[in-house]
Amino acid sequence: MKVSTANVAAVVMAVRAVVSYPGIKDTIGQISSQAAASPSSEPELIGDLVHLSEHSLTPTGRAIKHILLGQLSPQSLVSTYDAVPMKDSPACAADTCCIWKHIADELSAAMVGTASRCNKLARGAVRLGFHDAGGWSRKTGLGGGADGSILLAKECEERRENGGLEVICAQMRVWWAKYKSYGISLADLIQMGATVGTVVCPQGPRIRSFVGRQDNATPAPHGNLPSAFASADSLLRMFADKTISAQDLVALLGAHTASQQTTIDRNRTGAPQDTTPGVWDTVYFRETIAERCPQQIVRFVSDRNLATDPRTNAYFGMYAGKLTGQMRWNEDYARAYVRLSLLGVYNINDLTECTKVLPGFTGWRFENPDEEQMVRYANGELGGNADAALEAGDLIPG
Repeated sequence: MKVSTANVAAVVMAVRAVVSYPGIKDTIGQISSQAAASPSSEPELIGDLVHLSEHSLTPTGRAIKHILLGQLSPQSLVSTYDAVPMKDSPACAADTCCIWKHIADELSAAMVGTASRCNKLARGAVRLGFHDAGGWSRKTGLGGGADGSILLAKECEERRENGGLEVICAQMRVWWAKYKSYGISLADLIQMGATVGTVVCPQGPRIRSFVGRQDNATPAPHGNLPSAFASADSLLRMFADKTISAQDLVALLGAHTASQQTTIDRNRTGAPQDTTPGVWDTVYFRETIAERCPQQIVRFVSDRNLATDPRTNAYFGMYAGKLTGQMRWNEDYARAYVRLSLLGVYNINDLTECTKVLPGFTGWRFENPDEEQMVRYANGELGGNADAALEAGDLIPG
């Protein structure tokens, strides 16, 4: 495998964007060295970018192309939307991103609890974005992908692999009914929900977000979503067929850091996949590679298979660091998610960037205000009230 020098440049660009954070300058050398030491296969283009020449690309098409190739940061930590017009005003109608600012504000307000942690709606929105986009694969042709079919074709309710998404699917239908008259697509709403749901989690990346996807009510092909019991071989083959590399797969898997599982172990509904559910941190990587984990944690068989496989375990170790690991993982996750969110999208060159509508970046460090209760929960000392509080992103009762 080749060493991707683009990875080094991308990480450095991300670091430069946030040098105002205390202590960041001291980590630049460490992160750059870490990126240079990490082998990566050359990334592929997708959708209409495959056949479009450079001179025919729009500014957005060109930006996405360079994000996918590792030549441009997939995060924007500083873009803002100032003085947003009223949603029913002519000024709002004249700006593609205006209505998305109103949508993003409503979504983010619903996705955070009293402990400043992201809640069930946020993690559900992230998973919903995965499951809609992940329905695409080269081997099954042009169908599937980020096209809204998970809701439009009722895949959410009718396919077993979407178990546990019922609450966010219902809520997304409510938001869709409220905003569809403004000309948005359901495909975009699902993916905007995923990027909002990510950044409202403490320390979560602020992923560059694009709108203009086309809806499709045709069901996605079957068999393109992974099982929580899959082998490393089958997972690597499945995601390679989605143009997603082994490293990208591990980065995406890290979203389990904010998770509480509901369907894999029915006897432990609500159990998290690391000891800081609702926080977008690297604890997941450390606890997934550990020989033993705290009592309350549920580790997926598939996650452990990748964590112990020689083709992928080094990436778990790379992301396990607290600050340098967090910064590298945020960058790699954002790039992999931009790719995932555009699978099955064949009008990438016509999209509009609306990253500025997202909530602000929460920063690189977060301390749980109920840290003592979190530790007690992880050790199995607290009951069902703690599960409910964590699900809501709220403070755990003392």
